[in-house]
Amino acid sequence: MQRLESPTRPTKLEELLDPRLVARLSQLDITSRKILAGKLKGERRSKRRGESVEFADHRQYVAGDDLRHIDWNIFGRLDRLFLKLFLEEEDLSLHIVIDCSASLDCGNPSKFLLCQKLACALGYVSLANLHRLTVSTIGGLDAEGTPMISSAIRDLRGRRRLPDLVRFLTTLRPGGGAPFTEACKRISVTRRGKGVMLVVSDYLIKEGYDDGLRMLLGGGYDLFAIQVLAPQELEPDIGGDLRLKDTEDADLAEVTITAPLLKKYKETLAAYCARLREFCARREITLQTVPSSTPVDVLVLDYLRRRGMLA
Repeated sequence: MQRLESPTRPTKLEELLDPRLVARLSQLDITSRKILAGKLKGERRSKRRGESVEFADHRQYVAGDDLRHIDWNIFGRLDRLFLKLFLEEEDLSLHIVIDCSASLDCGNPSKFLLCQKLACALGYVSLANLHRLTVSTIGGLDAEGTPMISSAIRDLRGRRRLPDLVRFLTTLRPGGGAPFTEACKRISVTRRGKGVMLVVSDYLIKEGYDDGLRMLLGGGYDLFAIQVLAPQELEPDIGGDLRLKDTEDADLAEVTITAPLLKKYKETLAAYCARLREFCARREITLQTVPSSTPVDVLVLDYLRRRGMLA
C-alpha cells in the first residue's frame, strides 16, 4: 500500500466533528457492563446504596448505624427507627488509546484520520455527560520529530474541555514503530478510576498485540478494540515488480505481484484478523473491524451502539 507523501491533517474541531453530528451525540452516553464505583462523585447512578441526595428506600435501624440518616418523620408516626437510603452516583472514566505508529498514517481514506475523528466523537460524548476523559497514544512523534513511547491528556471533564481535546488530537503526529507492549504497560499503571477503555489500532504489529492487550485487561475497565484497515489493505489494487518498504522499521522486500500472491495475501490477512477476533473473544474484549472509509457517524451511532459501548 502506498503511503501518502503529504496527508491532510485536521486543524480544528469542524474538521474532526461534523456539527450536524453533535446533536445526535448529545443524546448518547457511555455504558459499561460492570457496576462501576469511582473515587469521585459523578453523574452515573449506581445500583449500590450510598449517600447522595436522591432518595432510594428505607431499611430498619440496627445498632451501629449512623444516627444522621434516621428518618425522624417515620419515627414520629410509627415509633420505630428507619434509615434513609440514597442512590449513590458514580464517576465513570472513558480512556481512549490511539495507535500513532507509522502504519496508521497510510491508506486512502487515512486510517489515522478516522482514529482522530472517532476519538473526538467519543470524547465529546464523555465530556457532555461529565465523565472523566483520558486520551493516550501508542508511539508517534513529538514536536521535534523524535519517536515517543506514549503521550496523554488526562482527566478532562465537561464541555468546556473540548478545545483541549481538539488541540491534543490535532497536534498528534504518527510515525516510527509501535512500542505496543511497553506503551500498554505504561498506560495500564497510570490509568485512574474505572470505566471503559477503547484501543484503536490496525493491530498490524510485528511484536504482537497479545501482551499489550493483556496488560490493559481488568483494573475495573471494560475493554473495547477497534481495528482500522485501509480499503487498499483489504483489496490491494497493485501489480508488477515492486520494491516494498516497511513504514515502521524500513525493512525492504522485492516482490512480483501476481494473482496467486494476492490470493495468498488475502488468506493470510483473513487468518490474522480471525486470530485477533478469537483472542479478543476469549478475553471478553469487544472487537470491531472496520475499513477506514467507514463514516464516523456510522461507526459511533451504529456499530458501537450495537456493541454496547453507547446507549
